[in-house]
Amino acid sequence: MITLTSQEARQNASYDDRNLPESTIDLQAEKETGRLEAFSDGVFAIAITLLVLEIKIPHPATTTGVVPTSKALAIALAQQWPSYFALITSSFTILIMWVHHHTLFKLVHRTDARLLFANGFLLLLVTVVPFPTAVVAEYLNTPAAPAACVLYCGLFVLIAIAFWSLLMAACRHPMRAPGASDDVFVKIRKSYRFGPPIYLLATIAAPFNPWLSMGICTVSWVYWIATTAVL
Repeated sequence: MITLTSQEARQNASYDDRNLPESTIDLQAEKETGRLEAFSDGVFAIAITLLVLEIKIPHPATTTGVVPTSKALAIALAQQWPSYFALITSSFTILIMWVHHHTLFKLVHRTDARLLFANGFLLLLVTVVPFPTAVVAEYLNTPAAPAACVLYCGLFVLIAIAFWSLLMAACRHPMRAPGASDDVFVKIRKSYRFGPPIYLLATIAAPFNPWLSMGICTVSWVYWIATTAVL
């Protein structure tokens, strides 16, 4: 955790903060984003946990009164593969978002209303992820797959826009941690500019080829993981 000297804290403090004792300013300088990050971590954790609740216990079709065999259960488990696919896709996406969120806030020192609302909007959308994930799991292997994939990919278009908005709010000079270089923020902005177009492409492809749209979402993991590695 970054600790500022009293002089640095006073230079970065607002006009009202300068009337506070030095010890109070030091504490604010140290922990101003602490509550925001803790709240965000909790939302990400809950969202990724809810995904697994959509995987139901299978009930193999058998004659009344007949106990299902091991083979019947195995077949029923295999038939739930769309649920596993949707779970893995959404889990990795949320995980990568959390990693990027964590990486970004290592470079952020202060908060204001714009940053809080931008972060809140992103978290709102993250909490919705389990719903389209469940829809895709239910309909991916049916004629309704295009509509399910449009819903799924469309949500991630909004999430990508929300993350970009959060990034723009966090990259402002008053929000930055002492010592955070401009080059790092330029690199972050460049890496995120492809987010909305990638998911928009997946959404456009969904009505014509649902598997292509889901493939684009899946391949995007590689891109986001790569961008995290160079930050």
